[in-house]
Amino acid sequence: MGRTRELRVNCGKRLAVEVGGRAYARIPIKTHVITAADDIVDVVQRYAGPLLHSEDMLVISEKVVSIAQQRAYPIGQIKPSWLARVLAEFVYKSPHGIGLGSPWTMELAIREAGPLRVVAAAAVAGVAKVFGARGVFYRVCGADVAAIDGPCDYTLPPYNRYAILGPSKPNDVAQSISEATGVPVAVVDANDLGVAVLGVSAGCPERAFLAEALADNPLGQSCEQTPIGIVRPARYVPVRGGAVTLRRSSGSWRRC
Repeated sequence: MGRTRELRVNCGKRLAVEVGGRAYARIPIKTHVITAADDIVDVVQRYAGPLLHSEDMLVISEKVVSIAQQRAYPIGQIKPSWLARVLAEFVYKSPHGIGLGSPWTMELAIREAGPLRVVAAAAVAGVAKVFGARGVFYRVCGADVAAIDGPCDYTLPPYNRYAILGPSKPNDVAQSISEATGVPVAVVDANDLGVAVLGVSAGCPERAFLAEALADNPLGQSCEQTPIGIVRPARYVPVRGGAVTLRRSSGSWRRC
């Protein structure tokens, strides 16, 4: 492990952040467009394996794990029920992701959690909203429903026309990849609203550490095509243009 090649930080993202008084580089890894024909362990070994150092950890987008598990569905193959259409109308439409605000993703939520639980969650969330509380629907329905993703214009094609369930058994997936690569692994749902750690392998840091280290979503969400990332304690990190020194400036870390 540890072979060097040119690496590029995603546009608009910082190379490193400070967590607990220590600098960590976040290195995005570009892959091909992952499909249901791919084995996610093989994909990670192929693209990230040659770059890994002994102190590294890997983070992987939950979306590509789900795609490789055949849990991504073209919206043309999903027939929303009347309940899905009604409930989707009441979901807040965030500019950072459609969530359950489409009939297709709401239909997947109903299939995943069951109609009674979804209706109960919607009722409780409606009452909570009166008192200014948000996110109650997802807390009642559970993490599997919260991880459902829908079609968005900024999503990499062809998945801008797909609805995607969260990954199945993400802890097991993380452990399998960790055993293949020799470093700790986390499966994460990161976007511009926050970070949810869905699965971890043995040896992973605390979930709070991961959420802080990935808070600005360094993997990107669209044409970056970088669903895998390395988190590395670092002073010198190989990036495009050669090794760079991380120095502190105005409370953040930059490359010099």
